[in-house]
Amino acid sequence: MSGPGKAAGMPGRGEISLGARFVVLAAISLTLMVVDQRQDHLTRVRQLLTLAVYPIHIVVDLPFAAWSSLTNAVSDRGEIVRENDRLRDELILAEYRLQRVYALERENERLRELLDSYEEFTEERVLIAQILSVDLDYRQRFIINRGSADDVYVGQPLFDADGVVGQVASVSMMTSEALLITDANHAIPVAIERTMVRTIAEGMGDSGLLRLLNLPNNADVAQGDLVVTSGLGDVFPAGRPVGIVEEFVARPGQSFAHVTARPVAALDRDQEVLLVWHDRRDGADQTVAEVVAK
Repeated sequence: MSGPGKAAGMPGRGEISLGARFVVLAAISLTLMVVDQRQDHLTRVRQLLTLAVYPIHIVVDLPFAAWSSLTNAVSDRGEIVRENDRLRDELILAEYRLQRVYALERENERLRELLDSYEEFTEERVLIAQILSVDLDYRQRFIINRGSADDVYVGQPLFDADGVVGQVASVSMMTSEALLITDANHAIPVAIERTMVRTIAEGMGDSGLLRLLNLPNNADVAQGDLVVTSGLGDVFPAGRPVGIVEEFVARPGQSFAHVTARPVAALDRDQEVLLVWHDRRDGADQTVAEVVAK
């Protein structure tokens, strides 16, 4: 309700109407715009105002900038983790392939050494056999992947790149059981290469030792002498390395000395062995060169 003596909506004494104020402010604005357009007096004022409100822009933009940085960081980290996982998988695969290549190279080297060491068997049939399983705990025996289908026979000699390994003990169609020269049930005629003193090398049930039998206390045998096959019995070719004399102990009061030898063949490390058809004419036409080609 309007006060007495005053009409509603009319400005009181000393008051300026809204319309008048609008006109005054509009006139001032237009004046300033014209002056700024012509004389550029307000440029510094605008610069100062811009500088004054800059911190406000920073504060207002800070949460958005922080969120954007956090999002990018999480995204970049995820991408880096995925890239590291991919590179690690590729590295594992490359290492596996490298191991396979290395294994094949080593296998080729072993086979080449095995065949090269028996090039003299040009008139003998030879065949490489893979060792499938080994039993060195109770018996010095192993299984090979050759059998009667390959004309393997009981008693057939086995070699590796260094010397005599053993003999075939039993034969089936596809596999055979071989007896190492260190088996307690195995014996082989041998000779001391330096003096050609003949003896028997008997297995001791230990893959690292052989016993040389019936050598008198005064026998011309010394530690380090090479023991070779004598060729007696016509089972093993003569002159093939069997072992190195490890110990010679004279035993006064007894007929024979205690003599042991260390096998030269890698009996506990072989992966392949060489089957030799010694003096068997049925396979004499297959030479080492033919085995390489095969």
